[in-house]
Amino acid sequence: MLSKVKSATVIGLECEEIDVEVDLSRGLPCFNIVGLPDKAVEEAKERVKSAIKNSGAEFPQKRITVNLAPANIKKEGPAFDLPIALGILAASEQIAFDTENSVVIGELSLGGKLRKVNGVLPVSMMAKQKGYKQMIVPKVNAKEAVIVKGSEILPVDTLRSLILHFRKEKGIAKEKDFEINFSETEDTFLDMANVKGQEHAKRALEIAAAGGHNILMSGPPGSGKTLLAKTLTTILPKLTFDEALEISKIYSITGVLPKDKALITARPFRNPHHTASNIALVGGGQWPKPGEISLAHRGVLFLDELPEFPRFVVEMLRQPLEDGTVTISRASGSLTFPAKFIFVAAQNPCPCGFLNDPVKNCSCSPYQILKYQKKISGPILDRIDLHIEVPRVEHEKLLSDKKAENSAKIKERVEKARKIQLDRFQESKKITNSEMDSRDIKDFCQLDKESSELLKSAIEKLYLSARSYTKVLKLARTIADLESSENIKSSHIAEALQYRPKN
Repeated sequence: MLSKVKSATVIGLECEEIDVEVDLSRGLPCFNIVGLPDKAVEEAKERVKSAIKNSGAEFPQKRITVNLAPANIKKEGPAFDLPIALGILAASEQIAFDTENSVVIGELSLGGKLRKVNGVLPVSMMAKQKGYKQMIVPKVNAKEAVIVKGSEILPVDTLRSLILHFRKEKGIAKEKDFEINFSETEDTFLDMANVKGQEHAKRALEIAAAGGHNILMSGPPGSGKTLLAKTLTTILPKLTFDEALEISKIYSITGVLPKDKALITARPFRNPHHTASNIALVGGGQWPKPGEISLAHRGVLFLDELPEFPRFVVEMLRQPLEDGTVTISRASGSLTFPAKFIFVAAQNPCPCGFLNDPVKNCSCSPYQILKYQKKISGPILDRIDLHIEVPRVEHEKLLSDKKAENSAKIKERVEKARKIQLDRFQESKKITNSEMDSRDIKDFCQLDKESSELLKSAIEKLYLSARSYTKVLKLARTIADLESSENIKSSHIAEALQYRPKN
């Protein structure tokens, strides 16, 4: 007997349909899996055999051949356990179900219990696109699958309960839809009002949030750089449903989707340690997976103590910062992952951290200072839009009871500026001013005579590169949007120039 069960595998961020073909034939009892499986798929033989026996069904004592087609696509992970088990039960005529209109994924324990698997969300999106009527998934993945409306989701706790369902002895209720509430940030205690002083830095963060610009903060230890970076997510606009799906898809594939959440509802804030490898940061591996920069997609990537990161790791950010994507190439092919994030970095001005500090004297030699500052290359610094100094907070401001402007008020201005940009780019896929290309700059960054003269003078005196020139124009466009100004004025150019590096 031959049976065929529909399943799927994830390659990069896309999903490929897989046919799990099971053939039972005469001969000595054996169990073979072909079709380019990895070790986890090959080990499914033992899990499936024990699960079927412990679920009250009969494991056929025949020659069993399982083919995962198409055979040229690599198959990885334990998600093929359930479709293989159902294929064997269907081929041995112990159950019957609509195999042509059902997509099945799930990992089995030896006792027949279904375990959580990665990548259910992209599989659900594929099922909707292909027009499948039903998806059979582990119960713990059901809420993740039901987010994409289109297919009926059957949540399965054990293989035995599924067998009884197909035999019409005891039915399984389909998963119900649930309401999604989008939040501003995962940490409700973060607020701009809690940051004492640092008005200049807050203004820079407001501009960064409004236009999606990258920012580098330099200052002594304890000046509030980390706290400022963490509060950035509180002034970013709420996620749209499409953005949440984009992010959740990445989190689902990498297996870091929170247990109590089926969808990422707040903008990501990723803060990798400076010991992170290049693969951890950018992505890769034998089976390429997204890294921290893709997990920060549509959110914030914060690198604290930027010079402490290995230089070659930081240099790998060049392409993502420029293009908003990262391409990982292997001998078998290339995969592209999205990486549109706001890059926030913090550093000390010198190894001891007190260069030019009005209170503490710097203990570093000129050589040490130069060596420390040269750890970050010019091309990386050139890709950062806003360079700001975060000085020591004065005692008067630290002890003052005066309330600072809270995140909600700043967020209103940011959302208003973002709305202007959405209307501006409605005919393209762009969302923020930072994504503008040369054609957009020509169309939307027209300068009057006074502004043009100011920018021309700055290019000559500050030796701005072509990239720096476009960064200034993009920043000025964002500053103008925050003021609801249709045209870029000389004051906007002047403020944008303040955020270029001083040396």
